[in-house]
Order: sequence, then structure tokens, then C-alpha cells
Amino acid sequence: MAQDIVPIELGLTQGDVVTLWAPRWREEGEEWEAFLGHEENLYVFPDAAHLAAFVRKTEEHDLTDHPAWHAIPGLSVGELSPDDNHQFDLVGVPELVAEEPDTWVIGELADVVSIVRSLADVCELEKVHEILDSAEGFALLPQGTLPFTGRDGAALWTEISEVVAEKWDDVLDALDEVVAQPDVDEAELERAQEELAAFEEANAAAAATSDDEDDEDEDGEPTGFWAEVGIDPIKIISGAGEYYTLRCYLDEEPVFLGRKGRIDAFTSPRALSRFIVEADDNDLSEVSTWGELVVKATGGDLDVEIDPDNVYVLTGLDEDIADGPDAVDPTQLDLVVELLEDAGDWAGDDTVKVALNQSESLGWLVSYVLKPDPTRLAPSAPFDAEVTAWRTLVASFEDRLKVH
Repeated sequence: MAQDIVPIELGLTQGDVVTLWAPRWREEGEEWEAFLGHEENLYVFPDAAHLAAFVRKTEEHDLTDHPAWHAIPGLSVGELSPDDNHQFDLVGVPELVAEEPDTWVIGELADVVSIVRSLADVCELEKVHEILDSAEGFALLPQGTLPFTGRDGAALWTEISEVVAEKWDDVLDALDEVVAQPDVDEAELERAQEELAAFEEANAAAAATSDDEDDEDEDGEPTGFWAEVGIDPIKIISGAGEYYTLRCYLDEEPVFLGRKGRIDAFTSPRALSRFIVEADDNDLSEVSTWGELVVKATGGDLDVEIDPDNVYVLTGLDEDIADGPDAVDPTQLDLVVELLEDAGDWAGDDTVKVALNQSESLGWLVSYVLKPDPTRLAPSAPFDAEVTAWRTLVASFEDRLKVH
């Protein structure tokens, strides 16, 4: 995608439509923001094929002066199709605010309100701003769940819900008044529709291939003892030392060697093997293949081999985060996030998932590193809050380790 011009999907009363959005950019000392449109109209299209047909043939619209526009007409239909991060369900807001204000609900509502404010700015919809300014909570959504906790937070959420119930139809009506679907070149549209069909077919084939590969992996013969029993030894490298433990997945849910949220960890593979011999009071002992580990460990034949994908290095990431997302090793971060989330899921603690949701500052930075997208605004320094949040997560995980 051309940098700084993004295809987006809007869920409006007429259905899901696509258009182009140019997030804020600076040019000659001034700040600008724009959508694909002309004069008082916001141009929308039923699908990416119509959008492609329009941008490839039409030159009279508000984005032609954007510094990145020259690249847009050459984009494929696939590149002009909005991704999951740029789909905004405006008509679904009443249902959204009927939910409890958890991190996912607030994150989704924050994204919708942000794009609605941008539309109101560009299309000069003062009435929309008045509605969004009538409840304090709308402005607090980017801060995540914190403003909506406790009695005062519940009052803020109730106020948002009341404003949506009474006035959200006015927001949708205001947008309906400015949206328009312009004519497109029929020959170009036919070519674009063929391209869209091929794109969707390729995506479907890729998804089917991925499923087939998963099936083959599942149906294939396991290799090695650990693969046969379906339990993995893992190594954790933290500031306090290096530790070994076990983890498996039952119905895709993580299970660690331990009990009640405490992970049994050991300073050497030999110590881990000795523990297995008599460790019947732990969550892994309920796994059907646990007895096979005990038999091998009792006979002294258990070789604790650590796969590279099961080595988790916790050290240094806080310092890298302090230097900004470009300093963070995505592979190391991805592995550690996996470990922290698995431990939280196993212990029934959603603290990690809440902290790493994109509506939180740390979650935004982590997502930026692990899911790079040139159209997204990079997290900005200083990163003190992100470092503090990260260190808190790591410290909480380390507290789960029951070192023997």
C-alpha cells in the first residue's frame, strides 16, 4: 500500500463500503487530513473493484494533491482491499456499547470514534463533533480500560451508552448525507472485477492449503519421544537465572508443570528429570501421556532436549523497548509474548492480554513490532509507560516460577 493513503471499510446504514483515507500528514508546515471525495461528497464504493476502477481512470478528486497519490492508480485490487485493522463498523456501535467495557470493546469503540472524528473534521460535520463532545468518556477511550473502572468509570460508560442510544442515528444520518458513489469506467470495472475474483480465489486457495498443511502435520507421524507424548520441555532465561520446565497444549489450551498458577521450574534438566519421578501433584499429571515421562525419568532415560522455539529470553527486552520499537527483536518479543500469554491463560489471569491489547500503549507498541504496517503511526517516545508495563508483566511471570 502506498504510504499514508489507506483503504478503509465503513459499516454504514447502506451496508459495508470502501474508500481511501489519508491520515494526518504535514506539508509546507501545515497539517492535512483527507478522504477520497470531491467538494462536499465523500466517495464510497461497494467493493475494492469499484474503488480500483475509479482511481485508475478518474483524476478529479481531493486526493490528487497528496504526495503519495502517484502510486495509488498502479495498485492491485488486493492492495486496495481494506485489512482487518481498517474496518470500522459504525452501525454496530449501539450493540458494542451494550457490552461490558473490557479492553476489546473499548479498543474497538476507540477506533470507530477516531475515524468518525476524522470524517467529521474533513467533511465539516459539526453536529457529529457536538454529539461526541457531549459525553466525556468518548475522549477517554484512547486511554484504555483505566478511566472506565470503579463507580466513576461505570458512570462514564453509562453516559456514553445513553448518548449512543439517543443520538447515534444522527451521526449515521450526517454521514449518509455526504456519502456518494461516483460513476466508474465500465471497461475498467470489468477488468477490476476479474482481478478481484482472482484475488478472492487465491485467498481461498491459500486458506485451503494452510488447512491441508495443518491436517498433514496432525496426521503425520510424530518424531522423537517428546513429540510422541505431546509435552515440550522449555527453557526460560531471565535476569534471575536459567530455568527448565514443561508445557503442553490440550485442545489448544496451555498447561504447565505446576498447580494453581505456580510453575515448577528447575535450574538444570537433571533436576527437572528427578522431579518428574515423584511429581504426581501437578496439572500435567492429568495428561494421558504423563506416565510415559515418569517411566523414562525413573529409568534414567529421559533426555531433556529443548527445541529452539521453546527457548524464551526475557532479558534485555525492557531496555530495547525503552529505545523504541526499531530496537526490539521481533522474534524474541514474539516468543516472550507467547510465554506470558500462555502462563496467563493457564492461570486464569487476563492481565497479560489486557496489557497487550492495542488500546493500551504497550499493546500498541508490541503490535507495531510484531505486525508491521507502514500505514500505521509509529509509537512515539518517551516509552517510559511501556517499559514500566512490560517490566510489570515480566515480574508477575517470574513470581509464578516456583524454583526448586
